[in-house]
Amino acid sequence: MKEKNPRRDFIRKVSLTGLGLGLVSPFTEVQAHPAKDVIVPAVVPSYKQSGPSLPFIPTRTASWWVTINELQWSQKGVRDEIKRRAAAFAEAKIDTAIIFGWHIRFDFSNYFGALHGYMAEVADELHKYNIKLMDHYSCNHTERPRDKAEFERLHRGQRHHVLLFHDEVARDQAQYEGHFFNDICEVDLRDGSRGYARQYQMEAFCHNNPGFLDMHAKYLQRLLKEVPLDGIEVDDMCDYAGLTTCGCKHCRARFKRDYGHEIPPFTDKSFFGDTTKPMLQWGNYQNPVFRDWIRMKTDGIVDHVKMIKTILGDKPLMSCCSSTGPIILNAVSLDLEKIAPHLDFFMLENVGTNIKGVDWVHMDAEALNQKDIAQWRGNAVAMALSYTIYEIGGYFGWTLSRFWGVANWSSTLTKRLEKDPEDAMEQEDVISATNNWEVKHSDLDIRDGKDIVEIRLVNNKLCKDNGYKDEKGVEHWSKARAWSGHFVYTNVGYRFLRYEELADADALSKEKTPVVIDGSGCISDKQFSAISSYLAKGGTAWVALPFGTHDEKGFKRAAPLSDKLLKIKYKNLTIINTPATTGNPLAELIQAGKFKPLICQTSGGNGWAARIRMYKNKPVIHFMNSQMEGVPHPTVKDVPGNAILAAINSKITDNELKYEISKGGPDLSGIKLLSPEIGDEKRDIRVEKLKNGHTLVSVSLDKIKVYAVAHG
Repeated sequence: MKEKNPRRDFIRKVSLTGLGLGLVSPFTEVQAHPAKDVIVPAVVPSYKQSGPSLPFIPTRTASWWVTINELQWSQKGVRDEIKRRAAAFAEAKIDTAIIFGWHIRFDFSNYFGALHGYMAEVADELHKYNIKLMDHYSCNHTERPRDKAEFERLHRGQRHHVLLFHDEVARDQAQYEGHFFNDICEVDLRDGSRGYARQYQMEAFCHNNPGFLDMHAKYLQRLLKEVPLDGIEVDDMCDYAGLTTCGCKHCRARFKRDYGHEIPPFTDKSFFGDTTKPMLQWGNYQNPVFRDWIRMKTDGIVDHVKMIKTILGDKPLMSCCSSTGPIILNAVSLDLEKIAPHLDFFMLENVGTNIKGVDWVHMDAEALNQKDIAQWRGNAVAMALSYTIYEIGGYFGWTLSRFWGVANWSSTLTKRLEKDPEDAMEQEDVISATNNWEVKHSDLDIRDGKDIVEIRLVNNKLCKDNGYKDEKGVEHWSKARAWSGHFVYTNVGYRFLRYEELADADALSKEKTPVVIDGSGCISDKQFSAISSYLAKGGTAWVALPFGTHDEKGFKRAAPLSDKLLKIKYKNLTIINTPATTGNPLAELIQAGKFKPLICQTSGGNGWAARIRMYKNKPVIHFMNSQMEGVPHPTVKDVPGNAILAAINSKITDNELKYEISKGGPDLSGIKLLSPEIGDEKRDIRVEKLKNGHTLVSVSLDKIKVYAVAHG
């Protein structure tokens, strides 16, 4: 039987949430708003929450790998290697290095002196080249496999953590700053044992335990005193033990104090639901007490993140988030939007080293949703982390970051394999050629880039928080993600509009672009008021039912808010009847004349996604291939048995493309086509004005398989 990769399996489950079924009529017209010839696309608005004043902006980031060998600092060989790698990072144009390894940090509590001495020397050496250093670790776990099979599984799948955990004798004495690890673990609700994340072979510390918080606070203070770090990424701000925990006295007291409830016994199916299913599917969301418990579990994590940021002060704080939209995240208390006010950098973990990774379109929704979260945090830094074994994967990860308009974190991940391949590459070698090309030919400022937005797509967090699904079992996020895919394949510029903005009438009305609300069963009174105000002012909305069947706490309304919405007969409200998950309502809207995209491809093969972004008021077109085919390495496979990505081919056969840009679009005259895949070549792009006022753009992507960019 193949070994499963738990993080990848988790992502896969998230991506395969339910599908809807088609209805007969494409849409019900309330009163149509016809598409206009002259399009003035909205750029992402400047209204933001006050955000951090950042001491540096990472753009080309890479992992600085550490192993058990580096614990031998300050031996001469270790110190010489620091100097060599720092110089190599500088040659690779890396501007920020992030520690990777020594991950389950408190497993190394007996060796913090060596860890910190090594990191301090790394920081000093990198600073000579003006390269920043961030630490990266998980604070709330300790690795404790419970039997031989778990022990072997840990050593197969988690080598990248750098495994140096206490054995079954020493673990009972393991402690830091007087806090014994056994005393600060979560409590399993089933049997009172210590909380255990089986997918990672770890026991979990409790975010509500004051002893754990004191231990982490003291460690952070020591770390910052001993290492001149420029920032920190505290990983796993969630609860991987999931819904099996926590029954400790601190969690029980908090639930009673903050929500007025007791945690029921595990046998209570009205609360825990069907526990014969996998843990991620437990829970009865029809029970308001269960919904409150889900909220309480994330409250403690928010408080923990806030404490970390208070200790860090002006130094940037980042956390990891591989997903933000689906209901399944509630099971592990992963809620980026809730901890966002205390973060400075936002990182999407774009998991992937094998050939399946080239199928990237489903990740566009996650990337843009997290990008919007960052922009609301005062235009904070968003970055995408992409894993790779070979140079092609490093390049592919960089292209995704460029297409999304975010910083790039490149990371090799050979330690996630059972053993290092004989032809394994150094981190700097994986990304050096790409970074140097970027600096020479297309060094774009990620913070200045502003997406051209034609449509705003609602992702209403209230639906996730309350576990809302429609009558067919399809959740709101699945529908939003399906719309995202339609936008990518049609070259429509979009952004996410999240729950806070949806409740802000003034914010909604600042833009004239249509708002898509699909399957948002949970709508607050404040959101409904803002939407009604927006529609009353002539705003355009495309709404797919159900709408407002429940309130912001998940309670079912006596009558859905859609009843009120439809009674008003708003001029620019269209009800969509075709499910985005199984049909293409966007194509139907375009065909019916209700929407006219800025970009219309008129010639060439399908598959090149085009996205226009403005940099210093000048247009840049990013081209990303959505029809790629991964070439498998002949021998190297990941732990589940998938072939590692060795090369990329394109399924597109006609790369001579023509696009018609609607009148009122950006001036594209003088742009040239560039790509690392064609080296120093700058291809001419024919741009001509048509009699109807539109612009015809003719571009050749011949010999380009993955990515290209066009700018002046």
